[in-house]
Amino acid sequence: MRDSARHDRSLNVGFVSTRFKGLDGVSLEAEKWASSVREFGHKVYWFAGELDRDPETSMLVPEAFFGHPSADALTRALFSAQKRNRLLTNALHTQKDFLKDKLYEFLDRFDIHLIIPENALSIPMHLPLGMAITEVIAETGIPTIAHHHDFSWDRPRFLSNACQDILNMAFPPDLPSMRHVVISSIAQAELAARRSVAATIVFNVMDFEKKTPNPTESNSRFRADMGFDGDDLLILQPTRVVQHKGIEQAISLVQMLNLPKTHLIVTHSSDDEGPSSREWLEKWASRQGVALHFIHERVEQESAARGETARLFSLRDLYPHADLVTYPSAFEGFGNAFLEAVYYRKPIFVNRYPVFIVDIESKGFDVIATDGFPTDSALQKVREVLTDPQRRREMVERNLEIARKHFSFQILRKELASLISSFFGISPPASVFRRLFRWG
Repeated sequence: MRDSARHDRSLNVGFVSTRFKGLDGVSLEAEKWASSVREFGHKVYWFAGELDRDPETSMLVPEAFFGHPSADALTRALFSAQKRNRLLTNALHTQKDFLKDKLYEFLDRFDIHLIIPENALSIPMHLPLGMAITEVIAETGIPTIAHHHDFSWDRPRFLSNACQDILNMAFPPDLPSMRHVVISSIAQAELAARRSVAATIVFNVMDFEKKTPNPTESNSRFRADMGFDGDDLLILQPTRVVQHKGIEQAISLVQMLNLPKTHLIVTHSSDDEGPSSREWLEKWASRQGVALHFIHERVEQESAARGETARLFSLRDLYPHADLVTYPSAFEGFGNAFLEAVYYRKPIFVNRYPVFIVDIESKGFDVIATDGFPTDSALQKVREVLTDPQRRREMVERNLEIARKHFSFQILRKELASLISSFFGISPPASVFRRLFRWG
């Protein structure tokens, strides 16, 4: 099937997860890794329960999606009980065996030499899938780079459960053919302390080598299509609607600013945790007199498959219109939306969540930072950047320069080249190799 001692230049690399679709951080970051893998001359293939990748290089298995009815029912049962019965254990293994067969089919169909599980061995959104991947790695010894975005201990909802034995076995496993990658210093320390597993830190990245794109015909129509006037103040919250994203803090910020014609725009859906969070936010915004807009159905990657007739927009269409980006999360695995705002040269209002303090703020970014709620000082700084073009320009240009140094594709390429070389002893093509070490 696969020769793990392979030494020629081209590999077939399989990305594996529960979902590669839409705007969630795992899907976006996986595509960045895949881009670098392709630059090295390798081929990329995808396995997941939801996919928006090329069908010719993908294997769609609906049962691998964490929202599939069978997987969802099992997860709810196991994380709402203190003890599991034999029926639940049998259901776990039945689903695991099915997915394990599908994974073997994926490896054979595309002659996979290296797999990169994306968060599928980290947070237990789909227990049988994690178990299946673990057993496949153990049985084949296939080289594996496990990319961890967040873990079960990061989420209160997973702390009480009837499956701790499975979490210990597969979330994450630690097998001889595996390398572990985390996206923050805190995650690295926690993984070592809790599981005695060593991991490499590879921060999330943006392609800061590319210039910020100029306005296009598509994004120039955004305001008119969405019913906003040219002089409306648009505050962008580019996150999913889940509790830890702190959208209520963004609402409070807008209410306290009390500026005319101000709109708060939330880009992503509430699908991951259901409609209750969105409904509460809508009521809260109404009571605060804040114009709140959920626009995920008009964002291309969220609704392209739904046959919408209205014009769709991508995130790159939205950012040029933002006067301020809000990112008031209570916690994040890293902070993709933060890097996006830097790339598009936007001032940022951010809550000082733990990873931000340790791995981002310490680099010297110039942002409007708070600790849990908007303060008078923060409000004054927001008003300053909204009304002083020179201050805003200095802020965003400084942030862009810092991000280029610490969070660029250049850094990702170096780390991935080292990880792949540790298995196969091969280097990237000469043209890519020169780019890797262009900065020293």
